[in-house]
Order: sequence, then structure tokens, then C-alpha cells
Amino acid sequence: MEEQDARVPALEPFRVEQAPPIIYYVPDFISKEEEEYLLRQVFNAPKPKWTQLSGRKLQNWALAPTPQPHEDGPLYYPTVSTISLGSHTVLDFYEPRRLEDDDPTEQPRPTPRPITSLLLEPCSLLVLRGTAYTRLLHGIEATRVDVLEATSLPCNAAACPSALPGARLDRGTRVSLTIRRVPRVLRTGLLLSK
Repeated sequence: MEEQDARVPALEPFRVEQAPPIIYYVPDFISKEEEEYLLRQVFNAPKPKWTQLSGRKLQNWALAPTPQPHEDGPLYYPTVSTISLGSHTVLDFYEPRRLEDDDPTEQPRPTPRPITSLLLEPCSLLVLRGTAYTRLLHGIEATRVDVLEATSLPCNAAACPSALPGARLDRGTRVSLTIRRVPRVLRTGLLLSK
């Protein structure tokens, strides 16, 4: 098994230094022409491939979807990669929930605040490894506009041309191509029949 904190030498120029280890952000990973081609393929998929979720649609070409904020789990360890198409989004990272967060005798906890955020622009590649992948939760806030404050720019702002202080970025339809390595596993039917 790969070491979770092992760096990827070819991606080191794209490592986000101000983020939890290890996050790589590659702007303009694909061309606009490649983006248009991929979007056509996604939107031309047969209707049975689409699943309606709260506020978004999903084409799942592998395993079942997970709620947000969430972790991707050990099945996909040690790396997850995402190509963003169509529109930007802001991906927030959160500390994991603790047992006392669910204690019914405690006062309700305030909504968790992200510990850091990334701006994911169209045509970009995001690669998560290490603590950023294995420990932190991640999610996307439901909003139509992202306002970038000078005091709280995303940690990868230096790599994002649209990440200017005071910018108001209108969200459109974003397509996320998430690539995960799924190790060879036994068929579920075999496990359930025992």
C-alpha cells in the first residue's frame, strides 16, 4: 500500500502550501475544447445514469453517492482526483465530527465552520492525499454567488486568476469528474451469501 503522505514528484510544483497535506491544484489541466467535449459526453448520457440528489444531479459510474460534508472513505485510499467542468465552486474542508458533537444532552452545536477552502475553477485538477484525504471532511456550500473577501481568500488563490479580493463569482452548472482508484474487491453477493 502506498504511503499516505507520499508526495507525487510530478505534481510538487502544484502543491497548495497553505493547505492541509497533501493538496495539489493544477489550473488549466485540460483545454476548453477538452472541457466542451467532456461536457457533451456527460449531458448526452442516458437518463438511467442520472440520480437526483438534494440540489444536484449525479451520474455514478461506480459506487453509491455520499452526503456532504463527508469523507471518501478507505475504499478509495490513498488518492482522489477531481476535474472541474463548466463552472467554479468552492470546496470547504472541515474537522471531523467528534462523539460529543452527537451527545443529546449537550446544547446544539453551531454549524461547523470550514478550516480552509479551495477555489476550483473550470478545467482544473484537484488531487487530495494524506491528511487532506484521510482525516478531513469536505463539502460544498449551497450558494449561487461566492464573494471573495480580501481577508479570507481560498488557500489556492495564487493559482486562480478569478480569485481576486472583492470578486463576486456567480456559480453556474458545475460538472465534477471524480477519479478514484478502487482496489479489486470480492463481489458483494459472495460476501452476503455467507
